[in-house]
Amino acid sequence: MLKIRLRRTGARKRPNYRVVVTEHTAPRDGKYIEIIGFYDPLTEPATVRIDGDKAQRWIGHGAQPTERVARLLAREGIIEARPVPPPARSAEPAPSTAPAAGAAPLPDAEEAAPVTQETDATEGGALGAGEAGATTEAEPASA
Repeated sequence: MLKIRLRRTGARKRPNYRVVVTEHTAPRDGKYIEIIGFYDPLTEPATVRIDGDKAQRWIGHGAQPTERVARLLAREGIIEARPVPPPARSAEPAPSTAPAAGAAPLPDAEEAAPVTQETDATEGGALGAGEAGATTEAEPASA
């Protein structure tokens, strides 16, 4: 599979990129088929020069641009902009007030298992003065 992607050139901390057509298995700065443009992100505004005819020809041959190159091609008016995907969700689901369909209901605060100070002490928590060995039930938080 052919890819149109950026190939890094330039000095350390001074990147310049060539827009190249390459095999998808080739390393980032490895062997390429053809240079079709360049990108300098350090200038203000960033300098982008891409040969539109070459880019269209390679896309017609089945080359897939990477996300960054697709944005550059769209900015230059060579291809239409891809729709922006929704932001990635975090690993934890967002807290919800209603349980999901088919899910077991969550226990109320009164039905929760009692928490003992001894359990906290065995898990690395320190007991305060006057609390040594005392077991207390967790009281529901009042709003």
